[in-house]
Amino acid sequence: MRLIKMLVVAMFVVALGLYYFVYVMSVQATDFFIKYERDAARLTRKEVILQDGMHYVYLEGGQGEPLILLHGFAADKDHFVRIARFLTPHYHVIIPDLPGFGESSPPAGIDLSAHVDYTARAQAERVRALAQALDLKSVHLGGNSMGGQIALAYAAAHPKEVDSLWLLSPAGIWSAPQSELAKIVEGNQRNILLIKNVDDFYHAFNFVMSRPPFVPRPILNVMAQNSIKNEKLSEQIFTQITHDSLEPRIAGMKTPALIVWGDQDRVINHLTAEVLYRLMPNSRVIIMNGIGHIPMLEKPEQCAEDYLYFRFKRTD
Repeated sequence: MRLIKMLVVAMFVVALGLYYFVYVMSVQATDFFIKYERDAARLTRKEVILQDGMHYVYLEGGQGEPLILLHGFAADKDHFVRIARFLTPHYHVIIPDLPGFGESSPPAGIDLSAHVDYTARAQAERVRALAQALDLKSVHLGGNSMGGQIALAYAAAHPKEVDSLWLLSPAGIWSAPQSELAKIVEGNQRNILLIKNVDDFYHAFNFVMSRPPFVPRPILNVMAQNSIKNEKLSEQIFTQITHDSLEPRIAGMKTPALIVWGDQDRVINHLTAEVLYRLMPNSRVIIMNGIGHIPMLEKPEQCAEDYLYFRFKRTD
């Protein structure tokens, strides 16, 4: 009986300590959990400054053929960390913060209030410059949402340098039926993806995913700060990417591609997958039931298994 009481007291102390760590030391807790996820995926944070002054922060790990993973709008490199643990045993994985998001910055001396080209075409050239700086002659590209749009633009401009594409709810294909977000924006309502405060971030987190991973609210509040700080820049970037259609540039593209979409995507209509499939003759489509806009966060293991099957089992 005494042993049981001691165990109950010990569990209470641990729970109280965890509560204090998450709710009182939320910044330190966020850093701890981010580092834990990166270590579990065998990823290391690195930095590089390119010749034009562009400062890239990226995660790197694993061995094999190079696989560059590109995050979506209002996101950062850590959106791919949970799935990366299943990929680093097979690939040399590189996950950058795209300029304008996360820790990466625009070229030195650029005034953020001035007009900067953040279209998919321009961002693709920046990613290519990063690949060249890392001495990568050809790569596999994966991307979610805006990141998928950039990956497509990269392959369209430099087809011989892209071995395959992994397109997770990619943007840039606008002829499909409108999504819930598109209808909201077109109706001059507030864009859910533009973050002014922590409540906006919490709402967006649950809007973009049907099965979001559990993250305590204090940690979400810490994660929101970068989006809040960059709200004006994000608005500029959103306008540019949503006016950039890839369809004429990728029609007939022969790059092997796996197209993945969640059937509960509220950001970009999942019927876009059919349009993309018709444009790309060497593509395959997977529609994930009950999944929203960010499949690699909502169901990372299944998403990774599907990709690895596509890469290693497919026959051309």
